[in-house]
Amino acid sequence: MGRLEGRIALVTGAGNARGLGAATARRFAEEGAFVYVTDLDLAGAESVAATIRESGGQAEAHAQDVTSETSWDALFAAIEQGHGRLDVLVNNAGIAILKPLEQLTAADWERQNRVNLDSVFYGTQRAVALMRKVGEGGSIVNLSSIAGLVGVTMCGAYGAAKAGVRQFSKVVALECAADQIRCNSVHPGMIETAMQDVARSDNPEGFKQIVGGIPMQRMGAPLDIANMNLFLASDEANYITGCEFVVDGGVTAM
Repeated sequence: MGRLEGRIALVTGAGNARGLGAATARRFAEEGAFVYVTDLDLAGAESVAATIRESGGQAEAHAQDVTSETSWDALFAAIEQGHGRLDVLVNNAGIAILKPLEQLTAADWERQNRVNLDSVFYGTQRAVALMRKVGEGGSIVNLSSIAGLVGVTMCGAYGAAKAGVRQFSKVVALECAADQIRCNSVHPGMIETAMQDVARSDNPEGFKQIVGGIPMQRMGAPLDIANMNLFLASDEANYITGCEFVVDGGVTAM
């Protein structure tokens, strides 16, 4: 039996085939979960869901703007109508606008907080309500970043939002512990996604130096994050809540 056999899971921001969300959705389906795959890019979400189904898993794609409460309400109405429950929520959707302080605009700040922090509040609040209604507990995994733990240049708005995700997750964990609803944050370092292609192309020498500064001398893979998310979603982590899990090749150990 799979580690998530019979569970209903939602993974946001999972429409990029090379992204952390897609890797998590695929991994969850491999372990028996029915996965709701959401993204602002419906075609991308449909493609990821189709790949899961072609591999024998169960998945359904939905268009979602994580910054819209209306979009969240519509999604949860569909989940409740379709399955009557949600066992796992992974708040994965996020963006990064990396600029030094003097170039960061109010719009940049607001957009990153809307996508990276407000969306986590919207999703968590609705997931907790449904999980409490069902009464069988659940797991919420919120994607933060090492930029939410330590200072990273050009990550003023991004880091502030991701630090907020960490702290918010701890409060949710305390408020929901008696309901057996667990909430933890995951903090990736540099992971080999499409986002890194741009950085590598724009500044190959600088990029090489950054990667060389990672103690393990390489970037992580989306599967590394997906496996951590799987652990936290599974019963193997049923006494773990309010914690942060760093997956960074040793960067924050320095």
